[in-house]
Amino acid sequence: MKTATNLNPAGFAQDIPFQSASVDIWDKKYRLKTKSGDALDADIDGTYRRIAHALAETEAPQKREEWFEAFLWALRNGAIPAGRIVSNAGALEHKPATSTINCTVSGTIPDSMNGILGRTHEAGLTLKAGCGIGYEFSTLRPKGAFVSGAGAYTSGPLSFMDIYDAMCFTVSSAGGRRGAQMGTFDIAHPDITDFIRAKREDGRLRQFNLSCLITDQFMQAVKDDQDWELVFPANEAELAEDGVQLVWRSWPVTEGYRTNDVGEVACKVYRSIPARRLWNLIMASTYDYAEPGFILIDRINEMNNNWFCEDIRATNPCGEQPLPPYGSCLLGSINLTRFVDSPFTDKASFDWERFRKVVAIFSRMLDNVVEVHGLPLEQQGNEIRHKRRHGMGFLGLGSAMTMMRMKYGEAASLEFTDRVAREMAEVGWQTGLELAKEKGPAPIMLESFEVTAEMLARRPEMVKDGYKVGDRVRGSVLIAKYSRYMQQFDSALTDQIAEHGARYSHHTSIAPTGTISLSLANNASNGIEPSFAHLYSRNIIREGRKTKEKVDVLSYELLAYRALVNPDAGPSGEGANALPDYFISADDITPRQHVDVQAAAQKWIDSSISKTANVPTDFPFDDFKDIYMYAYEKGLKGCTTFRFNPEVFQGVLVKEEDLENTTYRFTLADGEVVEVKGNEEIEYDGEIHTAANLFDALKEGYYGKF
Repeated sequence: MKTATNLNPAGFAQDIPFQSASVDIWDKKYRLKTKSGDALDADIDGTYRRIAHALAETEAPQKREEWFEAFLWALRNGAIPAGRIVSNAGALEHKPATSTINCTVSGTIPDSMNGILGRTHEAGLTLKAGCGIGYEFSTLRPKGAFVSGAGAYTSGPLSFMDIYDAMCFTVSSAGGRRGAQMGTFDIAHPDITDFIRAKREDGRLRQFNLSCLITDQFMQAVKDDQDWELVFPANEAELAEDGVQLVWRSWPVTEGYRTNDVGEVACKVYRSIPARRLWNLIMASTYDYAEPGFILIDRINEMNNNWFCEDIRATNPCGEQPLPPYGSCLLGSINLTRFVDSPFTDKASFDWERFRKVVAIFSRMLDNVVEVHGLPLEQQGNEIRHKRRHGMGFLGLGSAMTMMRMKYGEAASLEFTDRVAREMAEVGWQTGLELAKEKGPAPIMLESFEVTAEMLARRPEMVKDGYKVGDRVRGSVLIAKYSRYMQQFDSALTDQIAEHGARYSHHTSIAPTGTISLSLANNASNGIEPSFAHLYSRNIIREGRKTKEKVDVLSYELLAYRALVNPDAGPSGEGANALPDYFISADDITPRQHVDVQAAAQKWIDSSISKTANVPTDFPFDDFKDIYMYAYEKGLKGCTTFRFNPEVFQGVLVKEEDLENTTYRFTLADGEVVEVKGNEEIEYDGEIHTAANLFDALKEGYYGKF
């Protein structure tokens, strides 16, 4: 493979000064320091040199210097590994118990006390290493079910989620990553309504993102206005009950339950509920609280490259990585703003050649992270080495569109999004093939799998190709020829992968990139999103503070426009200082446009996409309530929404006008009630806080616990 050390460096982007908030976040979160606080990374380029050196060390000794130069070039030209890599690569001497992996999923949680607490222990070790973790909790018996061993009735899954929530806050408060948990829940579980409503309780499950596992069957029931059965696997005592209503369902756990010939589990029907009522409950909750998210689990499993050996039921904390039990994924994003030439002019263009070269080198870099993963559990290490999946994505999409004078959500932007995702995928898989020939494929590619009746039912084309039950097929063939995702590529590529394998089973994923975008990308837009606003605030957790700190930031495109066009331009500018009409932000875009952009990328993303459709506070519910249905119809794997709700105030990103228009009420010790605007500063307990942050910290119960 060719290196790229002889290429020209990135253009004008080198000349846009980093804003103070970006430098501050890099210094606080990603800069390597000694135990005493002395900086080891002299500057951001020093951070890049550390990462490049650490990942080049996994190469053959005679090639390390060559690849160090190539990796450093890629980092300087827009390749940005995920936060755990940036923080921990090359930092073993100073942080021996940390990982370079952002994302994990728990092992399946058994419906037993030993199983539940055992997974809690594993999760604690995972969080301590700095990794986020996802779980599925619908394997646990519903509230009120009889537990024969204890002679009592269970308190249900949500009560055990409270234990995981407290554990996460405790472990992360000792210095690890905060709040990085995802809890998923089957839409057919009897406690689904409690799960949907959980965050209406102040302070409950705040270390979790929550998402419903939505099946095709449920979506059809909503469309047809049918009743929906809520079920859970029946134990032997329940099977013997007179008049018990049973149905057969696929379930992630079969041990201890009665199964049929195709592996489905006998489930007891607890009750039925109109599917549309349940749907409306979901939409009302996400309108008010931005949760639960929406994970189309059947589509995820249908489109999974490892469809023949994985049953996915959970995701990483932000939802862009659907993973099997003990699955782990490493992430990285390419800053698209670094490839825009002649921005804000009629000659604006995208440097596709340099983009493809960065993708090729970055694919190798991310693959090398597997060798230095630092995961704490043996099962996690085995899983990531076996499949070597990584998730390359991009950030700055919205910012790049603005720089090329496109409007996010319109036709030209959709074509651009499609091409960015497609080029990344094509180059990534070609690189995966070349790496397999050079270093060997992922072990799953060489493994032999027995053909089952279920596999032939899911892939009838295998029957057409002559496969029968009991045949043995290599993983490389099952991925290259029969993955619904890989079937989109030219046969010239997939035939080669079928023969030689690829270095990894998954290559693409689009993460939210919040602090990464703000710091190393100078606040280019997050992931696949448009910029939240062009002048806004970010609420940041600071060690030693009693509430979150409000930091003001500008969008990257506004910084660039001021540097290149008009230093006085701004969102409130008038006349010559007004921003052009292509400077739009998240609230200017309809929910459908948000989904359309995600759909344009999803075709070429083999994992998933973390996407938030932002809407203004006063956005009508009737216009909002069908966004998830539209996402389903557009073929997405999932999505989330966010609407600033003054009564909740859970946002990380906030606009000044929202805070100014919100009044918070505080009751003093003497009973006096004072009213303060959300953006006003208050001196309380020896610190200065914004009213909104103080109110939220006191209401949610985390005041003084950072």
